[in-house]
Amino acid sequence: MNKSILRSAIVAFFAAIICASSFFRIPIPGIASGIVIQNALCVMTAVLLGGIWGAAPTALFFAVGVIGLPVFSGGQGGFQVLMNINGGFRIGWVIGALVAGMISGRPSVTEKHITVKSIIRLTLAVLVGMLVLYLPEVFYVIGFKSAELGVLGAVKLFVAAFFAPFLAVDFVKAVVVILISLKFRPVVAMYLYEPVENE
Repeated sequence: MNKSILRSAIVAFFAAIICASSFFRIPIPGIASGIVIQNALCVMTAVLLGGIWGAAPTALFFAVGVIGLPVFSGGQGGFQVLMNINGGFRIGWVIGALVAGMISGRPSVTEKHITVKSIIRLTLAVLVGMLVLYLPEVFYVIGFKSAELGVLGAVKLFVAAFFAPFLAVDFVKAVVVILISLKFRPVVAMYLYEPVENE
């Protein structure tokens, strides 16, 4: 099978998994979004596929959600989900996936031999990707709350309500994503990228 066709099918498959995970949410009193796994799946698929291809499943998931399908956490969909205080997270998922994919780079079958270098690179890709996905939300919170709280007050609200409560959970998610990536990137490389000369 042509590897570019297979890559496209895998992108669609990963996007479908991210979409399906919208139904998994652990409610937390006082936090509307609760705990979701979509952010971790966006970063995981990015690191598994690597590079631009890594961001493709998240970009597809985002596009499908914005046009109206209820694929965002809590079964939400449509352009209006970008117009509330949590809208920055949806944009952040795409940016975080792109950053994680670019840092991790294209997978290779040589990665079946785990090295310190590969562990550092994938750890950096996952952690930076998980952090970057919060950045747009900072601006959303400032935009929605700065008139009421001032810019500094809005930033404090972001840290207290949107960032700090999820640090421990996101760290656990990041560790799981790193372990999965170390195990499966060589497999992805074997089926989707190598040998390049036969494409």
